[in-house]
Amino acid sequence: MTTETTKETPEAAAVPPSGAAPAKKKVPQGHRRLLTRRDRFTLALMAGLPTILHIALVWVTAFASIALAFTTWDGIGFDSIQWVGLQNFKELFEQNPQFWPAVEHNVIWFVVLIAIPTPLGLFLAVQLDKKIKFSRVYQTAFFLPVVMSMAVIGFVWQLIYNPDTGLINSIIGANEPGKYIDWIGDPDLNLWAILIAASWRHTGYMMILYLAGLKGVDPSLREASSLDGANEWQTFKNVIFPTLRPTNTVVLVVTIIEALRAFDLVFVFNKGAEGTELLSILVTNNIIGESSRIGYGSAIAVVLLLISLVVIIPYLVSTFRKERRA
Repeated sequence: MTTETTKETPEAAAVPPSGAAPAKKKVPQGHRRLLTRRDRFTLALMAGLPTILHIALVWVTAFASIALAFTTWDGIGFDSIQWVGLQNFKELFEQNPQFWPAVEHNVIWFVVLIAIPTPLGLFLAVQLDKKIKFSRVYQTAFFLPVVMSMAVIGFVWQLIYNPDTGLINSIIGANEPGKYIDWIGDPDLNLWAILIAASWRHTGYMMILYLAGLKGVDPSLREASSLDGANEWQTFKNVIFPTLRPTNTVVLVVTIIEALRAFDLVFVFNKGAEGTELLSILVTNNIIGESSRIGYGSAIAVVLLLISLVVIIPYLVSTFRKERRA
């Protein structure tokens, strides 16, 4: 008995048998919809809501402040807004006795932050980069003031500067009648006392920035410098510090911004009175103070904005140029 086997040709195998349903065509993977309607709604919500909040709270308010700077308004009803042109700026520059002292104090704030806590933060970063024992503990201790609220820092330093029971007066013996040193109330001392508190916090900030920059330095540069016979100081001055140029740029911009936005500490100490005037304090006092001169306060805010842009725009231009060259 013989069995017959039939071999199907490829053409015959490709033809489906009669009565069978035609095979469905496979859709290429690239044409499939990877996101469902629910996914698209979720993404739109996650991206759209922060964008709307950012536009409403940052851009709209910024342009509103610029527009209100040329008006006078007490904040009660939009029908009370009156156009005054450059009158607010003229009064600010010529008649406000607190404006130029406030500008001077902001400049002093920047000079102190760049001259004291910035080198100190660099020094701490260099020491911690040597991988000494308990370096993580030291990093946490030095960085702790940065994560604390500025208001809390102000309250802590108020206790330190207290004329009766404060730490400083107790140590130097100035907490007795007739020997009191009023660190907060004395116009010749209060600004410098606040700057010490601000420097205490700013040191930890600079330490973290420089420590991140030092971690990116190529170890082979240190090895090559040591092979050439350079000591530790020469290696840092001639090899390490030049490679920190991008970090120095960031530090400079951050310090300028911190000096311009200084507000919390001063407001907690004495609300910007008696020798501690700042531009941010003048803005607050005129907009939400008893006078409610929103147009005039907006003019001060515009001046502060222009000073900030003078610093920020060159930094952004320089950064974008470096990215294009790279």
